[in-house]
Amino acid sequence: MPVGSFLGFLPYSWQSVLLDVVQSLLVALPAAGLPVFLQRFAGRIWSLIMPVSIVAVVAGLAVLPGAAITLTWLALIAVPLLAAATLGWGMHGARPGWALATVPLLAAAIAFEGETAGDATALALTALSCVALARLLSGVVGGATDGAGDPGSADTVARTGYGGAGDLGAARRSPAIGGQSWVRVALVAMAVIDAILVFSSALQGPNATLNAAVPAEQLPRLQFVRFEGASMGYGDVFVAAVLGAVLAAEGASRRTQWAAAGAVFVASLIFSLLWAFDSIRTLPATVPVAVVLLIFGGFRGWPAGWFGRRGSPPAASGP
Repeated sequence: MPVGSFLGFLPYSWQSVLLDVVQSLLVALPAAGLPVFLQRFAGRIWSLIMPVSIVAVVAGLAVLPGAAITLTWLALIAVPLLAAATLGWGMHGARPGWALATVPLLAAAIAFEGETAGDATALALTALSCVALARLLSGVVGGATDGAGDPGSADTVARTGYGGAGDLGAARRSPAIGGQSWVRVALVAMAVIDAILVFSSALQGPNATLNAAVPAEQLPRLQFVRFEGASMGYGDVFVAAVLGAVLAAEGASRRTQWAAAGAVFVASLIFSLLWAFDSIRTLPATVPVAVVLLIFGGFRGWPAGWFGRRGSPPAASGP
């Protein structure tokens, strides 16, 4: 939500633009692959998590508003753990030791709850948690494990038969690419449902209930992102990380992920112009992400060799 405007006639506040920047950056962060021990849980059914979750949360809170307390406690426990997983494993350039950075971030979020520093550190934790969760979702749907090695390497060629970006047939056969089309469809479905719920005013009440829920006095609310009055739901930032994880799993280059991140930021600013209409006070921030996903590969993903593809996605280890 905009809090005043720092660009005069444009309906933007610097706080809402900051959240747009954070959402966009999440597209560039995710790496690809799934821990081998989680391969047994792989299956395309996991793609239903995105569209089903938004309906389940909205319907559940409409019937049982008190469930918001449970969800905010779940976020308080899960978000720091997922943020640690992002820093130690989930994002490009992750290092195991970096996971420890979540400890001072959480401490600051608690110590400065209700202040700007508390908003900033809680925002960092919640946003980072999306990256590991998105990589896990992309991995379990696509069935790609971390053990595949670098695309195009001798080890990858020996075990997957994929020799590089020009091997379109192998790319089409890759389970990771085939699975990501399911994630793509699910992401668009979630954005459509989100838009229907927002523009029909069915989302605002349950969303306000969830955002207002506090696990306990002086504990941060990590179930959504906020900064000095501007806010986004967890799903809004999560879908951005999912877009990045899908591109990474499909073998897109880092440059492609950054290009998609920039496109999400521009699309979000354009979409936010709807705030100029007095009757529209809440926007589904998942929609710009879905639009960019369709631009960057549609429902099927990138053909090999297009737009800076770096090679095949990680493939499952095995005979």
